[in-house]
Amino acid sequence: MYAFKPSGRISWMALCAMVLSGCMLGPDYKEPAVPIPAKWQAPLPHGASVTALANWWQQFNDPALAELLRLSEADSPSLDQAFAKIALARATLDSNSADALPNVQGTLAGGRGGQLTSVDRISGSGSSAEFDAAWELDLFGKLRRNKEAARTRIEARVDDWHDARVSLAAQVGDSYVQYRGCQKLALAYSDQAQSQQQTARSTRQSLLAGFTSSADAALADATAASNESTLISQQSECQVLLKSLVALTGSDEGKLIEVLSRTPAQLPQPAQLNVQQIPADLLRQRPDLASSERELAAANADIGVAQADRFPSLSLSGNFSVSSILGDLNRSWTFGPALSIPIFDAGKRRSVVDSAKANYDSALALYRQTLRTSVMEVEQSLVRLDAARRREVEVERSTAGYRESYAAIDRNWQAGSVSLLDRETARRLALTSEIELITLQQDQVRYWIALYKALGGGWQADHPQTASRGDGA
Repeated sequence: MYAFKPSGRISWMALCAMVLSGCMLGPDYKEPAVPIPAKWQAPLPHGASVTALANWWQQFNDPALAELLRLSEADSPSLDQAFAKIALARATLDSNSADALPNVQGTLAGGRGGQLTSVDRISGSGSSAEFDAAWELDLFGKLRRNKEAARTRIEARVDDWHDARVSLAAQVGDSYVQYRGCQKLALAYSDQAQSQQQTARSTRQSLLAGFTSSADAALADATAASNESTLISQQSECQVLLKSLVALTGSDEGKLIEVLSRTPAQLPQPAQLNVQQIPADLLRQRPDLASSERELAAANADIGVAQADRFPSLSLSGNFSVSSILGDLNRSWTFGPALSIPIFDAGKRRSVVDSAKANYDSALALYRQTLRTSVMEVEQSLVRLDAARRREVEVERSTAGYRESYAAIDRNWQAGSVSLLDRETARRLALTSEIELITLQQDQVRYWIALYKALGGGWQADHPQTASRGDGA
């Protein structure tokens, strides 16, 4: 690097003309055109109750779920981390903005000293003050591109914060639905276990009276033990899900149990979402996709920064100092432009440009992948919802039929016309069908939540919210 200082005869008008005529290197950003389907391929959900994404959670009309969502946002490490990254991005913008302004520094010094001559010895105190000023003129747009990159990264971090909110709400909602479904399954297993314990007791009494074979008694006892084991396993799964809710909400487990006990163990019923937007609208709907696009814009600006760094830089610098040493007052000043010219760096700056272009290509690939994943997640949620909706009618029919069959066989068993093995077979079929129905109903709600998340959770890029701590869900 070679620094050249022109003479003071260069006029201010000439310098201003140079600054105003300075160009901005690097490509101007254009949103890439990524080919995506023109419409959704999977069947869209339909029904009498259709609502938009905004305020969707209120449609559940579940006080426990609403309280869990409030608790999770009030104390969320993931949201705090996302907010801290916004603050870091804003600080980076402030730092980059400061680079484009004059920089002034001052130094004050004082002390005592002396001088020994052949005739006498002189001592005394001295002090000095010095002021340095420097201002880099943005001839080739390096500072402007830096600010451009910093601004877009703030937007990306705000988008990440919204994505964290959407993901947190979906995770809490999904865990809550699983917990309620687990409770329903535990109740079903508990009813079966109690019924089977009664059957085992009556079978043993019948065995003692000589009316039942030992094989039937052993079968009844084995079935009762198996049911009790299944119940214990299901209850432990509910406890595992409860621990997940405790971690998500940051709440005391006792308080959380009290919140959950306010409402019965039922699956919440969400309103159906209105999915009329085309896949191209996902950019305005999904904060993670918007964040990826903003990162791409920042990477594009970084190319201009690297290219401008290969050209000379011009700065204005000045110095003023005053000192008093042994009673003598001295003043001095300098002012003028300084031109810094890169002469030889062994290809270092060129490699920085190549690196910036590679980073842009990587950001573009990530953006394309995020867009494809977004479309895929919506399509998958739609397929699962449609299949669950069509299956529900058939599963309800089969559950009702197995219940009726078991009731009839149980009456015949009590009358002694069928074996205990036939009764147990019918009971297992009825229980399996009931478990399938509960699981299907639970999965339907989870698929709605997955669709909510895949569609962006009500966030809109055209109307971004201000990222601030303490915002409600």
